[in-house]
Amino acid sequence: MTPSPRERIIEGAYSCVARYGLAKTTVEDAAREARVSRATVYRYFPGGKQQLIRETIGWEASRFFERLMQAVEGSADFATLLERALLFAHRAVADHAVLQKILQTEPETLLPELTIESHRLLALIKAFLLPPMQRDPDITPGLDQERAVDHVARLLLSFIGSPGRWDLEDPVQVGELVRTELLAGLTTPADG
Repeated sequence: MTPSPRERIIEGAYSCVARYGLAKTTVEDAAREARVSRATVYRYFPGGKQQLIRETIGWEASRFFERLMQAVEGSADFATLLERALLFAHRAVADHAVLQKILQTEPETLLPELTIESHRLLALIKAFLLPPMQRDPDITPGLDQERAVDHVARLLLSFIGSPGRWDLEDPVQVGELVRTELLAGLTTPADG
């Protein structure tokens, strides 16, 4: 299937960001890469470079979540899903060459964009987590699941970005993190 002009522009912008960085990527660069006119870019992104960059970040985040869903597919329960998600996300962020380059060379440009887009990222995480949380019989009955999934999503995002004392390469530590911090207070205690 041939990508739409809008998709080609976003893909072109992503290629330019990978090559030049966020600050040096221009609307003209993205238009040239996508093989469209500058006017076409502005037709799809009337907010110019700022809107284009923001939507490119959102596009890449959506691609990340597609890969994440494949990585956790078939998880036996909510705790296992969270463990697999943390292991995958940590590795994916560490291995993402474009993200790591931008974090090293121009964090002052990326971090405000991520802050602005955090509502979109949280919405993606919550939509991803809510159905498996609702199906898990170990989640405490009567729990406000909307608030609980918001809590877990914020913690998950926080640990991916800053794991603190946890080694997110170690499945044993990730399992402990999930049980003691992400699911604390959300699951019924095991009979003893």
